[in-house]
Parts: sequence; C-alpha cells; structure tokens
Amino acid sequence: MALAPDVAAHRAAARLAGGSQWSGTGAAGELIWGLCAGSGQHPYQVIADMSGPAYKCSCPSRKFPCKHALALILSWAAGTVPEAPAPADFAASWVEARAYRSARSRAPGEPVRDEQAAARRAEQRASRVAAGLAELDLWLRDQVRAGLSATRGYQHAEQVAARMVDAQAGGVAATLRSLGGISATGPGWPGRLLAAYARLHLLIRAFGQFAALPPGLAAVVRAHIGYPVARQDVLSSPAVSDRWLVLGVRDVLDGQIPARRILLRGHGTARFALVLVFDPAGLFAEPDAALRPGTALDADLHFYPGEPPLRALLGERRGSAEPAPAPQRPGGITALLDDWAAVLALDPWLSGWPALVSGIPVPGETGWQLADPAGAAVPLVTGEADCWPLLAISGGAPVTVAGEWSTAGLRPLTAWHGDQAVAL
Repeated sequence: MALAPDVAAHRAAARLAGGSQWSGTGAAGELIWGLCAGSGQHPYQVIADMSGPAYKCSCPSRKFPCKHALALILSWAAGTVPEAPAPADFAASWVEARAYRSARSRAPGEPVRDEQAAARRAEQRASRVAAGLAELDLWLRDQVRAGLSATRGYQHAEQVAARMVDAQAGGVAATLRSLGGISATGPGWPGRLLAAYARLHLLIRAFGQFAALPPGLAAVVRAHIGYPVARQDVLSSPAVSDRWLVLGVRDVLDGQIPARRILLRGHGTARFALVLVFDPAGLFAEPDAALRPGTALDADLHFYPGEPPLRALLGERRGSAEPAPAPQRPGGITALLDDWAAVLALDPWLSGWPALVSGIPVPGETGWQLADPAGAAVPLVTGEADCWPLLAISGGAPVTVAGEWSTAGLRPLTAWHGDQAVAL
C-alpha cells in the first residue's frame, strides 16, 4: 500500500483485490500476473515484477502503479494468487521486452550481472532510507523544541510519514501515522507521545550503526524500518516442529489491509508464535484463518527473522487441528512482566507480545484488572472484550487467560473453563 500514488488508488485497490473481476492470475517466483475485467471489451493485462518492483497494465490510467497493479500485489500478498509453472504469454512477452531493453542499454560485450544489479538496488535503497531517516531526526528534534502542545490532531505527522514512504521506509511511515491518536488518549498523553518519539530516535541511531549490529538485532531494525522478507525465504528457513496450541484469534479490520492475528504456543518448545493472515476483502477464507482457540495442530512453523522470533508461516501440517486440553502451569503476573522485560531488551520497538497467565479478574479504580494471589495486578484492555464471561468463568478463583500484552495492559482473547476454551 505504500506504493500507492494517492489515497484514491489506495482505496480502489483494496476494494478490487481478490474480487470476481480477476481471472487467469498466476505467480512464478517474484513475477505475478492476471486479467482484470474493466469497462472495455477486453480485460486488462496486469503484470508486476516484485524484484524491482516494476509494473505493467494495459488500462488507460495515468497513475503508476495503477489500482489494478496494486490490487494484484495485494492479492499475491494475501496468498490468493496461485503458483504457476510458467508465466502467461503476455507476462512472458513483457519480461522478454524488458530484458531486451536492458541488454541494449549495456555496453557491447558487457555481461549480465544480476547479483551486482541486486547489490546496487540494495545500496540505493539504503541510501534513500538513510536520507529519509536523517530528515525524520530533524523533524523529531523540531517537535521537542517547539513543544508537544502543537502536535494535537490526527494529521500532524502525515507529511513526514509520506516522506518516509518516498524513502522506502514503510514501517516507519506506519509508526508515524499511528501517532495521530495519542493526543486523544487522555491524561498522560504527552509522556506517551514523547516515548514514541524516543523509540523512533533510537531506531534512527540503530540504523546509523547497522553494519556493527549483531544479526538478530539487525533483522529487528530492518523489520521495523519496513524491509520486506520474501515468503519463499521464510519457508526455506529451518522449521520448528511442535504441537501448536491456538491461544487466541483477533481480527484487525481498521488497518490498511484487514488482518487476522492467530496466537500459538508450542507444547514442547513453549515458544510463542504469531501467524498473520491478510485478506483485502476481510473474508479470511484460507485454511490458516480457520484455526480456532482451544485447538492444537501438529505442524512445522517457519519464523521470520527477528530477535526474538515471533511472526511465522505454517509449513507442513501433520493432520488437522483438534480440540486440546487447557494449557498447563501458566505463570502469574510477575512472570508475565519478566517475560515482557526480556523480549523488550531484545527488541525495544515491540508494541506487544503474546501472554498466557493465570489470574483473577477484579474491578479497579479505572477499569478491570487481572490480579494474582501474590497481589500483583495489571489492567485489562477491554475495548473489544466482555469481561463478564471472564468473571463468570473465574468465580473469584484464578483462571487461565491468553491474550496480547502491551504497555496499555492485557487484552484478553481466550479464557479456559476447565478444558473448554471460551473466546472473549
């Protein structure tokens, strides 16, 4: 979506992706293509080469990329474009024409050096990112120097966010756009906004020392800046085999692309995992999206680079998901906070982490809390959850709760009544 030339193309592509207008879609490596029915007699021929990226569409739009190319890329990212052994004829012709033009532009006898071209593209992107982050650093200093009272409003960071898109730092742009609502979060918002500025400043400093970072931290920095990781590269990484319990499922429908977040925990490894399913139409019809809390699946997971690794893709499945007993020996509030401190030390830009905790829901001064017998308590984020079923399951006794932890508190997603998982 960061490639969209304007908001209108952004919205039109989201509506068009995965719709019935498409036919003959396919993917071979990083080349994707498809036919999209339009207002003319013949469907538009749409092609995208994600290694560039580069685009081609036979529609008359003057926007680049047009809504058809963006919609095709969205469908591919959502996993709805099937793999094909060879490109369609019109896509193959486009690839050959581009190769011919590239060959003519080289000096006579100059060999084709794909690796060198890839290295040049990587260097060019690094230069663009560095230049964009340098401008962002000046912007952050200006915000602090001028005072935070001038930052009210949802659009105060939009201009610099657009500059980050131009600099190919889409992750930073998304973070900046999320700052707009902080001033409306009630008392203490200046501190929360300043903390967000500080994390961005830390990310800028880390990128400035990128070559000296350990591999794990370097992967974290790349992810938060917005460098993509190819799905094929993730699936080719070593698999983690386990019986994965589905802890919770949450749909996020107010983002640029509707997403389903599926939290897993390995029975043998005790590792958390997050599977993201994107669907521009918000239907979530693919098999991964059908996983439900309280079931377990014997499967391989392939983790994206990161420290600690969390986001993963499902690889080989051994059977289907089946009902599973409640997780054993969940920790208390202190263990939850200790885990959060440990992962935050590895990735200081984390916005949240899966949680599996035992506690008692109790009313607090400003809302519901989850407390443990030792007296520790954390706030419950109940905007999307009804706490009365949680209170009924508990009955005043500790109950096992799974959810997502952030600095705002614990967002409960699932509670266990005996071995029965109850989605909240």
